[in-house]
Amino acid sequence: MRRRKAAPRGVKLRLIRRPQRTASAGSRLGEKRGRRNGYAQGYHFGRCQSIRANVIPAVPAVRGLKVLYIPQGFPAIDQGVSSALQQSVRELVVGTPQTMHELAEQHRPDLVLVLNGLHVFPPDHLEQVERIRQLGIHTAVWFADDPYFTDFTAAIGPKYDTVLTHEQSCIPFYKSLGCPKVIYLPLAADTQTFQPQPSGPAYQSDICFIGNAFWNRAAFFDRIARYLAHKRVVIAGGFWERMSKFKLLKPQIRSGWMPVEESVKYYSGAKIVINLHRSHDHPDDNKNRQRIPAQSVNPRTYEISACGTLQLTDLRDDLTRYYTPGVELDVYRTPEELLYKIDYYLHHEEQRRTIAYNGLRRTLLEHSYLSRIGQMLNLLGYTN
Repeated sequence: MRRRKAAPRGVKLRLIRRPQRTASAGSRLGEKRGRRNGYAQGYHFGRCQSIRANVIPAVPAVRGLKVLYIPQGFPAIDQGVSSALQQSVRELVVGTPQTMHELAEQHRPDLVLVLNGLHVFPPDHLEQVERIRQLGIHTAVWFADDPYFTDFTAAIGPKYDTVLTHEQSCIPFYKSLGCPKVIYLPLAADTQTFQPQPSGPAYQSDICFIGNAFWNRAAFFDRIARYLAHKRVVIAGGFWERMSKFKLLKPQIRSGWMPVEESVKYYSGAKIVINLHRSHDHPDDNKNRQRIPAQSVNPRTYEISACGTLQLTDLRDDLTRYYTPGVELDVYRTPEELLYKIDYYLHHEEQRRTIAYNGLRRTLLEHSYLSRIGQMLNLLGYTN
């Protein structure tokens, strides 16, 4: 029998663990974490589905109207508006900016509703509107980009019978232009598209932000970049190279436009989603020479909450009409306050989840496009 060599005098023997035992322990730890994470994800998704199943918003009465809807090309809004109109009126025709007058003449709707009237609309857009009005058809435009393109909408609004705007500060502006009727109507969420989804590891994060890096956002994220660099973060959108600390966050940035379906997955997989509105006065980002202030919330406010995720948003004047801070979302005023609240909610999961569930419930009850279109038709006088 072969004897082991004795250890040199003065040298202590130590047990060396076999590599396979270490791997086995690591596997067990990974499996345990995976089960815990899977359970948490499953529990959260189950709670969200329960809320969606039990919240029954009031269904608006079906009006005996024929409506021609002209979308802008914003999938997140257009799909919600089209679906809501389909359920709210007797007949819906969806057209294109190029065929507005042709379709109006063919179908003779009671109402032509145009979303935004910007960007993709042809040069003869306003001529088409005038010819539609000559047919005795009510025309309405719903501006969804106010006040950021008011240099252009100033010429568009007066050509319509009714101007709808999601921005409360633009009401006096359009009235001063002589628009016959001006109505404040906030945007909403397409709750069939924006809804909680089970998310795989690729879509999970501690902190998420989706949007273009307008100059105010670039400056804001520069101030919190060092903190974010050490967290599980997803940032998506264009122009983030504007940041002076871009290289620090580059691994976490997905440059370019993100499809709506991907945004929903990232919102659903995040513990916290940041909402930071764009500024109204930077000349590179806006066509707003009069510097009309931005006071109203953006559509992301509703869309994030519709995904059952905690939203931390900067303040807008009309926010508290739609959500209660600290109950259905939370707010911040400075980068330092945002970081404090991120840390707080990452360490208080139950409170974070509760606020997210409350926000989801409020959105389903009051801020779906089905609810908003019902409000719009009432405001336009179609109450039957």
